[in-house]
Amino acid sequence: MKSLFRGALLGAGLSLAAVAGIAQEYPSKQVNYIIPFNAGGESDIAARLQQPVFERLTGQNMVIQYMAGAGGAQAWSQLNGMEADGYTVMGTNLPHIILQPMAQDVGYTTDDISNVYFFQYTPDALLVPADSQFQTLEDFVTYATENPGAVTVAGSATNSANHVATVRLNELAGINTTYIPFSGTAPTMTALLGNQVQAAFSYTTAAIQQGDAVRVLAVAADERVPSFPDVPTFGEAGYDMVGGAYRGVGVPSATPEEVRTQISDALDAVNKDPEFIQKMEDGGFVVIDVPYSEVPSFMDERRAEYENVAPLMGIESTN
Repeated sequence: MKSLFRGALLGAGLSLAAVAGIAQEYPSKQVNYIIPFNAGGESDIAARLQQPVFERLTGQNMVIQYMAGAGGAQAWSQLNGMEADGYTVMGTNLPHIILQPMAQDVGYTTDDISNVYFFQYTPDALLVPADSQFQTLEDFVTYATENPGAVTVAGSATNSANHVATVRLNELAGINTTYIPFSGTAPTMTALLGNQVQAAFSYTTAAIQQGDAVRVLAVAADERVPSFPDVPTFGEAGYDMVGGAYRGVGVPSATPEEVRTQISDALDAVNKDPEFIQKMEDGGFVVIDVPYSEVPSFMDERRAEYENVAPLMGIESTN
């Protein structure tokens, strides 16, 4: 198995030194992967796709566990008290780990979270029921312009990626819509399909699950998402919107630097597996590669973005 992992890493373009380090040192036993949400959500789905590839490449088990509560804050506030040997890792989400501490005391700060890798995001997508009067994003913006505050937009939670997307579109398009937060993707879709709201900001993953019941007006990605080749990006319509829920992996703060790099390299090998990439894209995820060495600059960019939009969301001060 280690020879397979070595080959995969070499194919991914990693150095011989990095290959040797991981193959000989990490992992040498089971890895516990904690998801800070309930089973069945996008974080869980992505982890379930990572799991068999990680096990195939490393020859070690990856056990997925759940620690749901407070929108992820319950788990993240306990991360630094866990074993810091590289065999306990935890899923992390943006904008959650930036906006939550900005809005209130949640038991941790953004800097408390030691991210080692970001591997995907689910682009925000503006959805309407299939029988909606809004055929295009232009239709939606025109109606919202002519009827300030009248358009209701559902989304998953307050201070979430969906909330950020709604606020950003309002600002960029010069419109005023009313954001209605729900407890998750499932109730958001229920509200949309039950005509309790006129539109919803959710994710491409949710749009795939709903199939022909919804119409996707635009996606917040750099390029058109393979699962929706006929759906334009917001950028194509003139709105500089690229984002969604970014997901990565963090470790306890006492985890040694070399171990962090080894974990990052192992996850990077998973992220470059062709079968994994195909399954992720089929599910509506966008695969990104942000290794440990690039995490600080990635976080700085995201933090600046969310700090700019925070006042528009009613977050007036940072912690």
